[in-house]
Amino acid sequence: MSGDPQSVQRRWPRWVRRGPAEMVATAVIALGVLMLLQPFSLTLYTWSFATTLAGTALFMVVSKFPE
Repeated sequence: MSGDPQSVQRRWPRWVRRGPAEMVATAVIALGVLMLLQPFSLTLYTWSFATTLAGTALFMVVSKFPE
């Protein structure tokens, strides 16, 4: 029972599974890149690296989640 992939998948809520969580992490990375490329706000530019880095770290963690 503990080694069965179906039992592991049933324990994880749908929003924590790999597919939706990877999409969120990818969106955070894309937001960081857009913040980096915009010419209007120095504050957004300042936080762009931290946002991209957080999205990358989130993606690395989320990629270990079950399908």
